[in-house]
Amino acid sequence: MRDMIRYTTRKSAFAAAALLCCTAMTSPAFAQAAADETGEDGKDIVVTGSLGALPIENVGTVFGFDKTLVETPRSASSISAEQMERFGITDIYDLVAQAPGTFTNSFFGVGGALDIRGTPGEVYYRGMRRLDNPGNYPTPIGASERIDIVRGPSSPIFGPSKTGGYMNFVPKSARAQGGSYLSSPEGEITYTGGSWSKNDLKAEIRGPGKLGTQEFGYSVFAEIEDSGSYYDNVSTRNDVLQASFDTDITPNLRLEFGGMYQNYRGVQNGGWNRVTQDLIDNGTYITGNAQSLDSNGDGVMSAGEIRSQVGSLAVYGTYGCGGGSATPEAFTDACLTSAYPELALQNVGTAKLSRKKTLTGENDRLDNKATTLYADLIFKDDGPFQIKNQMFYDSYENINENAYGFSQFHDSYTFENKIVAQYDLETDAGKFSVQVSPSIRYTNFEHADDFTFEYFNRVDLTQGYTPASNRLLSTKCDFSQAGAASDCGYSNYVKGSYTDTSLAGLVDLDFAFGLDITAGARYDHIKAKSHYLTQYMLPETQPDVTSASGSDGAWSWTASASYKLPFGIIPYVTISRQSTMIVGQGAEVYAEAIADKTFISATKLKEAGIKGSFLDDRLYAAVSVYQQERTDYNRQSITVNQAVKTKGLEAEARWSVDDHLLLTGAYTRTKVTNITAATTGSLFGFYGAGDLTNITDQSLWFGGQLQGSYPITGSTSRRAGIPTNLYSLTGTYAFDMGLAVAASVVKVDSTYSGQYQSIKLPGYTKLDVSVSYETGPWLLRAVVKNATNEKYFRANFPDIFGATIVLPELPRSFQGSVTYKF
Repeated sequence: MRDMIRYTTRKSAFAAAALLCCTAMTSPAFAQAAADETGEDGKDIVVTGSLGALPIENVGTVFGFDKTLVETPRSASSISAEQMERFGITDIYDLVAQAPGTFTNSFFGVGGALDIRGTPGEVYYRGMRRLDNPGNYPTPIGASERIDIVRGPSSPIFGPSKTGGYMNFVPKSARAQGGSYLSSPEGEITYTGGSWSKNDLKAEIRGPGKLGTQEFGYSVFAEIEDSGSYYDNVSTRNDVLQASFDTDITPNLRLEFGGMYQNYRGVQNGGWNRVTQDLIDNGTYITGNAQSLDSNGDGVMSAGEIRSQVGSLAVYGTYGCGGGSATPEAFTDACLTSAYPELALQNVGTAKLSRKKTLTGENDRLDNKATTLYADLIFKDDGPFQIKNQMFYDSYENINENAYGFSQFHDSYTFENKIVAQYDLETDAGKFSVQVSPSIRYTNFEHADDFTFEYFNRVDLTQGYTPASNRLLSTKCDFSQAGAASDCGYSNYVKGSYTDTSLAGLVDLDFAFGLDITAGARYDHIKAKSHYLTQYMLPETQPDVTSASGSDGAWSWTASASYKLPFGIIPYVTISRQSTMIVGQGAEVYAEAIADKTFISATKLKEAGIKGSFLDDRLYAAVSVYQQERTDYNRQSITVNQAVKTKGLEAEARWSVDDHLLLTGAYTRTKVTNITAATTGSLFGFYGAGDLTNITDQSLWFGGQLQGSYPITGSTSRRAGIPTNLYSLTGTYAFDMGLAVAASVVKVDSTYSGQYQSIKLPGYTKLDVSVSYETGPWLLRAVVKNATNEKYFRANFPDIFGATIVLPELPRSFQGSVTYKF
């Protein structure tokens, strides 16, 4: 049901951040990471021991102007490669300790994109937006020089984006920090091993080169991972190759080009099924076998076998047993035994369920090949004018198969060309900059998914999949055979494209007396076409609108003001309206959305905050409050782009105490409301055992799926899975002899797993620690994650399935790394 789900349509307060604890690690070459920047007096600012964590470098990832994050009137954070290496950060879920506002629900166990401010965010690469990635593949972070996390919608220069915010990945550079080519090659090789057969090999090299008389710089990064997993039937093979090249064609004209290729082979992980509060609290699992419908003995259930024997194993409301309600309270034992005996389990009992046992099957797979390419041509002379032409290509080929009954594939790509022309003027009154940016972006998509006969609870996790729970998937269907579409067709199969032609302008007025005003606007004209390949679709999912083409337009704008007060304090306010496209997991737009012109919506943001840099730029602190809201609740994709209203507070501090000690801390308070649910008073969902309060024997329906319309009132409109309060502290200390220690701790409130708030996931405190030693060209590091072996859970796609499936998170684990630098 994920993409019915695919496009859900039409018809506080105050807190202070408790911040800081131990983070540092400054040893000579590898981990000292001094942050350098040129100050207004032309002298370099050098903060030794900061691991690059202090926001004193110019970044253009928020508004497009080269300002530090202290000067930028938005809530944003940067995480350097040194921070990621020191703390053993290996996936996006680890970033929650380093930046506020970034707690992320599970999207079937795959870290594709962060949830930012309680809703799925975007992923950018060098300031260009990648294709949507809710859980298509884990976004590689090891190839990054820096990750910028911007909370809230993007600048007009960066184009239509989602509500919550975005991650921008800055790849490893072909130049030295000062912008010149390196004098000689340098590189390193790192091997990491650890718990559950972790095996990861990384290598990078960068340096100068010459073709004839043409000088250039290069950077090449490669990673090969072949690892096992704590969970049964899960493994990871991930190959990443990234390269970047810079060359000065003339003294005023520079070319930067490169790209990244990633070949990922793993699985999605739905977590535990048959979820009850007793399972969460005590590990007590209801066992039992579903009644087999495999009439031809081929080991799988086909759509035809299900349809011919029972019609469906999914029950919407109690209409089949004489009831007249689709609410969870309407279901009773008597209703199930009289009207739906085929849903009952056999040989029912209970058992203690290991966290290793999840919905992954032996033949499940998630394969994704992603290719990203870029080429920037940059003209800048000694005058006030500069212009940059950016070309960007991103694609993925994805196939996803899950034995419980979900499969999909994508074959999509996008190409964008953007020009950014900037004029700078400096007078006694201040510094003033103007940007104008026309762009065109073309996206081509092919997407199909199979969710109509998706049943999480049929498999008994203590036994694994059997012919009674194994589904015949559409991706394995032979459509050359007669009647194949009826027996194993897709729920959706759609192809099409869309072109976004836009013009944006932005101005920054930095007055000498301390006031800074940033304002801009953008207009997008989007022309789209889409059609269903109905011959590959199930009879029951044939669309009313089979094809459509059309166009629509949308305005975006932003306005910010900040003021530099004495002692380094900068208060700011921002208001903005950001347009966004409503697309699915494979970047697809559905024909109905084009026909109804419901594929574009917008978000409004109000934000105010205070930032400051103190103690000779060794201490940075920021706090912000915000409210952001989608303007149209009828336009949404539950999977990747929801209609929500969010209110919150974010605070962080980073303090490089001295050359040895670095401390950081953050606090997040978030309240997210599903506007669609709050406005309509109901929300479709898969019911879980906790929702069905009038059923005393849950085994009566675990052979299928009960579903309906949750009545939404008051607090149940809150989006599930996102904790109200979250605290994080990190610290590291580096001794002079090359030894360094680091720790990070995250404290998370309890939260509900699903929209109806029937299953509560306990709060937890997670501690990660590391120790490293550097001598000569060698660096040795050991990391312990979840050092206290905390038992905790993450809501899994809570908007639809949260009461039905929950992901048990990993216990204590160990990893060790050996790095050789040359």
